[in-house]
Amino acid sequence: MSWLAPDNLQLTALRTMPWLAPDSDDTHCIQKAIMDEYGSLQDGDIIVIAQKIISLSEGRLVLLSSINPSSTARELAEKTGKDPRLVEIILRQSKRVVRVVHSVIIVENHLGMILANAGVDCSNVPSEKGSPAVLLLPKDPDQSSRRIRKALQAYFNVQLGVIIADSIGRAWRNGTIGHAIGVSGITALADFRGRPDHYERTLEVSTEGVADELAAAATLLMGQGSEGKPVVIIRGINISDDEAAASDLLRDKETDLFL
Repeated sequence: MSWLAPDNLQLTALRTMPWLAPDSDDTHCIQKAIMDEYGSLQDGDIIVIAQKIISLSEGRLVLLSSINPSSTARELAEKTGKDPRLVEIILRQSKRVVRVVHSVIIVENHLGMILANAGVDCSNVPSEKGSPAVLLLPKDPDQSSRRIRKALQAYFNVQLGVIIADSIGRAWRNGTIGHAIGVSGITALADFRGRPDHYERTLEVSTEGVADELAAAATLLMGQGSEGKPVVIIRGINISDDEAAASDLLRDKETDLFL
């Protein structure tokens, strides 16, 4: 699509958004927090939502006490020092194991993402019935984004974008960074091929992971610990696209030099 980088962006974290209990109504809670702090929304606003509250609302909490680890999980647990029940959950969420080192299992998960531990999360996860619990990624984050976007657009009578964001480690770089695992209503990947650069040279390979960049910016406001700010509103960028999805950001295996 054709768009220009904005001169400024406004990002605002909602401070009254609760950290949801399992099976809560995520859309209703987001609507209420927006009404309490913003009053309304504008056409083009982008709502960035932390993955955890979507996973909690969609019942993706798993008790370790409910898991019987396989022999494969026990073998990997010996290599990694992880709880074999956690390893079993990671394996169930994976298409294939890419690499195993102490404390980390790199996999391709069922969403097609290459990441540590299949995205299974232990931090900021409530325990239930006295048993430790972990949180799985949403089954279909793009569909979750579409669901929330449809409800918010109907409620506020505006055109919106929605991003579901999660933190990920990166090859060759220290530190986690926010990235988009679900997208609706905005361009995930902007294609600049065929456009001129500043010196009129035609761009040949340039694409920009816009949804990932917005997710990373929003994650700075959300925080990684006890901040409790899982929803951020971004205003000032016009990248509307009803057909885009976070899956657009996944590189084809045929062109991936690191697999």
